[in-house]
Amino acid sequence: MKRRAKEYKEYLFVDGYNIINSWNNLRELSNLNLEVAREELIETMAEYQHYSGIKVIVVFDAHLVKGNAGKKETVKGVEVIYTKENETADQYIEKTLDDIGRIKRVRVATSDWMEQQIVLGRGGTRISARELEVEILNQRNLIRRKKSKEKDKTELFIGKLDEEILKKLNRWRKNNE
Repeated sequence: MKRRAKEYKEYLFVDGYNIINSWNNLRELSNLNLEVAREELIETMAEYQHYSGIKVIVVFDAHLVKGNAGKKETVKGVEVIYTKENETADQYIEKTLDDIGRIKRVRVATSDWMEQQIVLGRGGTRISARELEVEILNQRNLIRRKKSKEKDKTELFIGKLDEEILKKLNRWRKNNE
């Protein structure tokens, strides 16, 4: 049986190097090792995609790499694009936006002012690197608070259990480990 691809209502294109150079932690990381900074961005965006339900496509410029035919891969559910020779991330995003920007809700994360204007003119909306960073931090805080509430509820429930039942549960748990 063939698995149907998940249909997303919203797409977020991330200008990879623009975000890496805009976020302090990624910029510092890239000064030590660019590959690690790229991996950290992809990891962050995979987490964001999982909790937000928004399809994330991270686009990295590879236009200065001679003979580069471009590369597309999926990492932890996130589409990662390395542009081909003579194609910038901006050009790739603009071309894709022309194809889907009028049918799907598309946001583009970049702090490049010129690119933001082009995105708006092609049916997309823009989000700056800083706005995306704040959105991700807010989402993480929300998840943390939710997990903390669930833990509190569990502890409250366990606190109401009879001592004899707790002993039996612990014995059962140890026997099943």
